[in-house]
Amino acid sequence: MSMRTQAMTGADSPGIPSAGAEARARTLEERLGAPDDPGNPLGFAAVLAAEERGELVAEAEQLLHDQGFGAEMVPVADGGRLERADGLARVIRPVFRRDLGLGTGYGVTSLFAATPVWTAGAAEQRAALADILCGGGRASVVHHSMAHGNALWSGEVSALTTSRGFRLGGRKDVVINAARARALVVYARTDPAPGSRSHSVLLIDREAAAAGRLRTLPRQPTTGLRGCAFGGLEFADCPAPAGALVGEAGGAVPLALRTFQFHRPLCAVMVVAAAGTVLRTAVRAVARDGGGHMGERHRPLLAGVFADLLACDSLATTVLRALHLHPQSADLAAAEVKYLVPDLLREDLEELATVVGRPGRAGHARDAGEVDREMLAKLMRDLPTASLGHAGTAACQAAVIPRLPLLARTSWLRAEDPGDALFRPGLALPPLALDALAVAGRSDFLAAALAATAGRLRADGVEHGYGRALGALVAALLGELAALRERCVAVAPGDLGVLSSPRMCALADRHALLSAAAAALGVWESHRGRPGFLGDPAWLVMALLRIGRRLCLPDLPELPDGCVDRVLAEVAERYRGRRSYDLYDEPVQWADAP
Repeated sequence: MSMRTQAMTGADSPGIPSAGAEARARTLEERLGAPDDPGNPLGFAAVLAAEERGELVAEAEQLLHDQGFGAEMVPVADGGRLERADGLARVIRPVFRRDLGLGTGYGVTSLFAATPVWTAGAAEQRAALADILCGGGRASVVHHSMAHGNALWSGEVSALTTSRGFRLGGRKDVVINAARARALVVYARTDPAPGSRSHSVLLIDREAAAAGRLRTLPRQPTTGLRGCAFGGLEFADCPAPAGALVGEAGGAVPLALRTFQFHRPLCAVMVVAAAGTVLRTAVRAVARDGGGHMGERHRPLLAGVFADLLACDSLATTVLRALHLHPQSADLAAAEVKYLVPDLLREDLEELATVVGRPGRAGHARDAGEVDREMLAKLMRDLPTASLGHAGTAACQAAVIPRLPLLARTSWLRAEDPGDALFRPGLALPPLALDALAVAGRSDFLAAALAATAGRLRADGVEHGYGRALGALVAALLGELAALRERCVAVAPGDLGVLSSPRMCALADRHALLSAAAAALGVWESHRGRPGFLGDPAWLVMALLRIGRRLCLPDLPELPDGCVDRVLAEVAERYRGRRSYDLYDEPVQWADAP
């Protein structure tokens, strides 16, 4: 039993179990088949061929339709399957292990559009949208420019209030599934005055739009997600009924800030799933070159990337569980996970490229190694587009930075330990209430968990091997949190000059790394003494050391003897056993595994 479980009670409180999502994820994984099988019509070779045509794999889209994948994006109360945030993340993993484009273009884009309706929509709106998604239709979101800070997504739609509802005007040149989505969730300017109440959310049914008033603009080429259909939409004095308003007038910004908390950790899970596949191809490449054995030169890299994957998945899964358990304080970690995980794993993917190799010239025959290389190149193109989504790094940092001075004063090194249930994937959860998510929470549960774990490790008093290294690492991380607190306390909460400075961006990045370390610690501690690799200190020590080096912390310990071997043995075992490189260690379809 973990130290936190010994110290905390109520970890196994009743709630929604995870078994249904687990079973559906396994079925989907099996039906999608082995992606590295050249004869699989849904595999990597088919994905690459479809992208060359600017398409997604039609057979894969049909499979998702037949599987009722759209119902995964609809709450159970509205006739769908969505009960748990981490359960949805479990179901989408098999899709994103194969193709970011398929998962984005067919699945989560509809979710990102629909979440405002699930959060604040009227019963009639929820029912209408649920019918569309459960029936295999799609939804798309037309965001306003404030959400992006990137020219690719610029443009705006306005909505004038009339006696019968609204009249929409304006255009957005880049909207995913612009031509394919029946339901459009539009963030429209309803007040010309500047300020946070200037925009409202409208739900538009394309089939109900007046002829000629809602125009689909030509498809736009993109560097990433080339198989997804990005196009434009133009509203030409397009009427919409009063019932199109989602929530209250002027409520778009707070509604977006709530729903982003759900979207952001899901984006991180997407990247973890895709990066796990790249690690698998790298292990295959090394095993082939080494006659079935891991080459000495690549051992630290493969082990380190696996440790990073577990740490990133720990952060993403913890935030998803926090939406249920700590809805009043999930906003900070949700913003951090959105930009930190893609950044960390992009570095790892670039290193794995030295193992997998670079793709050759276009148009020549592809062997298995070339398919792996082209899929890695595709993922590197897709990541910036997919991870930007509704809000990129700048927008996420803008959500984090103003929170740091207040949290430094009121929460850090003071808040109570959030408890074991936050860090145990699979434990039951209370219902997900999106309308309960706070726009600006007043607690930092991950900083609290870091401090609480540090105290228990000191009490444990282990002074040798992994215990000694872990104690030194946690002490260094806690010292960094204390130093960060001093710097942030010195900043006046309303000092816009300081809050917008590069220095605060750097402090936000450091806090995000500490959050990842705290999540990894929490996952390890909650599994300590239990069966499975997550309770092994080897991966944790390696992950924390890599985070400590990214923070440039002084006096970090060396890895204990045999640490790389222990982590690499798990990498090899999961490869041979065809199991996933994430927290769940679940079966994956893979044709070539010696």
